[in-house]
Amino acid sequence: MNNFTVEETNLLNIYMTGSKEGLIVAMNAALPFMDGEMRDFAARTLAKVGRMTEAEFAGLALFAAEDE
Repeated sequence: MNNFTVEETNLLNIYMTGSKEGLIVAMNAALPFMDGEMRDFAARTLAKVGRMTEAEFAGLALFAAEDE
């Protein structure tokens, strides 16, 4: 079940912590600091992640963003 757009995958990569739960926590913590349109986009992306099983999530090719 990898029906994420490129934009959604990029967003997930930003908040990837190494686990589904960690990603959800990190993105939820950032939601209040996002503007309305971005917040809606992130919430829709989080809903997709929430519907995934752990096995489906583990199969995603997501990598934590590196600090420069």
